[in-house]
Amino acid sequence: MKRDMSAWKDQVIAAPVKKPMPILTFPVIQLMGITVKELISDSETQAKAMKLLADRDDSLASVSMMDLSLEAESFGAEILVNDDEVPAVIGCLVPDQAAADALVVPEVGVGRTQIYLDAMARSVELITDRPVLAGIIGPYSLAGRLMDTAKVMKACKKNPQLVHTVMKKCTQFLIAYAKAYRDAGANGIVMAEPLTGLLSPKMAVDFSEPYVKEIVDAVQTDDFIVIYHNCGNNTMLMMDSILRVGAKGYHFGNAISMAEAVSKCPGGLLCMGNVNPATFTFGTPEDIARETRSVMDACCHAPHFVISSGCDIPPIAKWENIDAFYRAAADFYAGK
Repeated sequence: MKRDMSAWKDQVIAAPVKKPMPILTFPVIQLMGITVKELISDSETQAKAMKLLADRDDSLASVSMMDLSLEAESFGAEILVNDDEVPAVIGCLVPDQAAADALVVPEVGVGRTQIYLDAMARSVELITDRPVLAGIIGPYSLAGRLMDTAKVMKACKKNPQLVHTVMKKCTQFLIAYAKAYRDAGANGIVMAEPLTGLLSPKMAVDFSEPYVKEIVDAVQTDDFIVIYHNCGNNTMLMMDSILRVGAKGYHFGNAISMAEAVSKCPGGLLCMGNVNPATFTFGTPEDIARETRSVMDACCHAPHFVISSGCDIPPIAKWENIDAFYRAAADFYAGK
């Protein structure tokens, strides 16, 4: 369903009560009695999963699978899939400049990307009461999966040309992929760029900002929003750079002070986060309620803040904790 997402953003900011927007997809395997492999391998299963979650919980928006192996796999990277864990990239596809030069930018639809696009097209038919957003990886985080995380960090200092070669190809693909999601009916994307949060501020300016901005400029419109996610430790040190990419929404992880992030994020932009995903998995309902309330107490004075998980909630997270998160948010606004 097509929406004016700029107007939606402004309406959310103006609303005195805001629905939560956790990055919540993979725990649905528990409700459906299926494995992660089954979920990521079939478009109709994904669409049914998103509809199930939308019917179950009154979230601000529905977000598709945050599968950060997907784009790397399309380039040819090997992935590891377990029954109850998010898929992971293994090995190093691009070890040197020769491999970077030879790296072919895949067509959208290669690998499982078509499954996810088909799932989005079906999901927007099923979910009409809120925006439906697609989860994609950011360009530097994708480069890290193609080159190996440790090696890409080292190459930023020792061999920047190698990193830029890979980044340009990642960006080219991600622009095409985001546009395909837009064509499929998605109302926007949540772009996960967690690896950037480990860079120094200067390196973030060099190796992430221009490429993320290029994607945002190419795909964001009034009816297609970009929400940028960064959950690294150095996020606050690079906030000026992060804000320059021009996204209409920002989502931050629990490694930083959410209150500080809200204070630095302009009031006309959505600012979301940051209940620890580990608490959803290993904590108790009381832990989740306490942490959710703490974040909201510190941040809800700002009209542009929306409570969320700090990152993607793991597949094995406890549903009693997810329910406690939603209850805590509702109780906050009810004054309990």
